[in-house]
Amino acid sequence: MADNRTFTMIKPDAVEDGHVGNILQLITENGFKIVALKMTRMTPQGAGKFYEVHHQRPFYGELVEFMSSGAIVAAILEKENAVEDFRALIGATNPANAAPGTIRALYARNVGENAVHGSDSDENAQIESNFHFAGIDTY
Repeated sequence: MADNRTFTMIKPDAVEDGHVGNILQLITENGFKIVALKMTRMTPQGAGKFYEVHHQRPFYGELVEFMSSGAIVAAILEKENAVEDFRALIGATNPANAAPGTIRALYARNVGENAVHGSDSDENAQIESNFHFAGIDTY
């Protein structure tokens, strides 16, 4: 998986606002191949485990509550240099600082409800993909 796959989630705010199709279109238009895709809802326990790395941070509780508040769309994406290229496509965490045309500039509500998650390393892409998908779920 290293260097050519990454993981993303379209977050509850973007799902609720009806942006799933537009976000998936941007992803594919930017050369990513979707190799796994599902709509689901994280439980508070599942969101807590997924974001466990942030458990000491002041925003952890709010993040877990938000991520379990509605449906998400989880996906594994494939492209050369996937992690870095996807991070560029999603834009800065704060949509006010995101470059024009990035997913967050277009679809995020604010810094907390910022439309998408994207893995920050090849290692985390693998961990996060395995959290949401069994090997049989990908091609």
